[in-house]
Amino acid sequence: MAKTTDSSSDAKGDKPDAPSLNFVQEIVEEHNRTGRFGERVHTRFPPEPNGYLHIGHAKSICLNYGLAKKYGGKFNLRYDDTNPTTEEQEYVDSIREDVHWLGADWEGREFYASDYFPKLYDWAEQLIREGKAYVCDLSGDEIAKYRGDIKGGKESPYRNRSVEENLDLFRRMKGGEFPEGARTLRAKIDMSSPNFHLRDPIMYRIMHARHHRTGDRWCIYPMYDWAHGESDSIEGITHSICTLEFEIHRPLYDWYIQSLGIYHPQQIEFARLNLTYTVLSKRRLIQLVQEGHVKGWDDPRMPTISGVRRRGYTPQAIRKFCERIGVSKFNGVIDVSWLEDALREDLNRSAPRVMGVLRPLKVVIENFPEGQTEELEAVNNPEDPSAGTRKVPFSKVLYIEQDDFRENPPKDFFRLGPGREVRFRWAYFVKCVGVVKDENTGEVIELRCTYDPATRGGDAPDGRKVKGTIHWVSADQAVDAEVRLYDHLFLKPDPDDVPEGNDYRANLNPKSLEVLTGCKLEPSLAAAQVGDRVQFERLGYFCVDKDSAPGKLVFNRAVTLRDTWAKIEKKGK
Repeated sequence: MAKTTDSSSDAKGDKPDAPSLNFVQEIVEEHNRTGRFGERVHTRFPPEPNGYLHIGHAKSICLNYGLAKKYGGKFNLRYDDTNPTTEEQEYVDSIREDVHWLGADWEGREFYASDYFPKLYDWAEQLIREGKAYVCDLSGDEIAKYRGDIKGGKESPYRNRSVEENLDLFRRMKGGEFPEGARTLRAKIDMSSPNFHLRDPIMYRIMHARHHRTGDRWCIYPMYDWAHGESDSIEGITHSICTLEFEIHRPLYDWYIQSLGIYHPQQIEFARLNLTYTVLSKRRLIQLVQEGHVKGWDDPRMPTISGVRRRGYTPQAIRKFCERIGVSKFNGVIDVSWLEDALREDLNRSAPRVMGVLRPLKVVIENFPEGQTEELEAVNNPEDPSAGTRKVPFSKVLYIEQDDFRENPPKDFFRLGPGREVRFRWAYFVKCVGVVKDENTGEVIELRCTYDPATRGGDAPDGRKVKGTIHWVSADQAVDAEVRLYDHLFLKPDPDDVPEGNDYRANLNPKSLEVLTGCKLEPSLAAAQVGDRVQFERLGYFCVDKDSAPGKLVFNRAVTLRDTWAKIEKKGK
């Protein structure tokens, strides 16, 4: 399909300009100057496969892959699959698809933390032999209690077991002799440290659960903090980039690596993405899916990558959004309009223009010949002649939008009304000469109009002017479709802004989805395929949904265009 542009982008507020050199790049370049990693740059994206990726992960993917590409380095995709009770192959597959769709190329470097389970176990035994780890019989609640408060914690009564006893117990844990939760392996660090993560953290726990890759081979599984840094080390990662909540974990990351005496990557933290009208907590996203507030992980209202892809977002738009918001050390909230504007900007250049009528109102052109059809030429992209043109049929019976007619037009309404004349896009001047109403309801169901044959495709030869131009579809050739109009999933910019005693779900928007049936589209869309993106002129950008079937097209609205009159009308209410 031909490409098009549009000038009706409507961002709210100023968009931040991405800094030419962010602090992460400054660290990388400093390391390159000093030769810390031999001028290598090797990054990774390490998701836990316990849910679908969301737009916040896209920021991390773009940052990690972007750095590797900028400095001619390497990029790994690694699944930190250390918790078999929450991880599934479905999530692995979705992550792979999403990362690839965003344009990140890991060039075959796809790894799993579970690949390293044998090595991690051997390293754990090394720390036991060196007196730096011990088997603890305290329960989870007891461990939390012994960690104490800001004044310090209390040592476990099992902290000073002998190396031999610890090795024996750890091997028996691995052998499956003990029930789940009976024992843990803990690092022996400092129970008085002001950093709670250094107060003898758990390295391994007993879990009699089947792993999606290793099956029943293991019944002890490493904690994230134990597996993460060591996996980075094994893979030769130079810069381990993660979000700010891991900043307090960095001393533990460093302690494990230094205690083992292995290759030491540099952990760097950046602010995670927070968007208005959105939740990006994986726990909450799972809750929304499981409780039926949305129709799955790829529901177009979800901030998941699969959700925004289905809605009609492009990888180019998401990458541009991530570039604009930049990388910061300070948490903040980004207005979702910046994301929407990035999509408008991209689709302005790439989406073909077509005409579609979502809420049809019948128009009969009284002076147009009965049974005749004209083929009118419509430009696919007024700013790009190479995009070409298409033919649109014009006939006696047409459809226009209900909102494009007012029986009693208010001031500044320049669309159709009794006795008024407007331009039909790519066609003629059309004048309303009559109105047909439903006898029972009084609702306007049909307009009787005339057209001026002398105004085909342009202005009137006599020089008369019209202020309004509206879109339309020929009734006989129209393609029927269902159109889904999506709005924000939450009513307030901050979903947590709720009365005491409620949670974020109290702000769910009951009108976040409106389904329109009986929509009429121009016939050029009859062959549209799933994933095709188009601009319905004057209405917004739309994408063909996967629910489409032969003879039954379904479109999702990806993002709106600016509608001046709608804003005036809303303001006047």
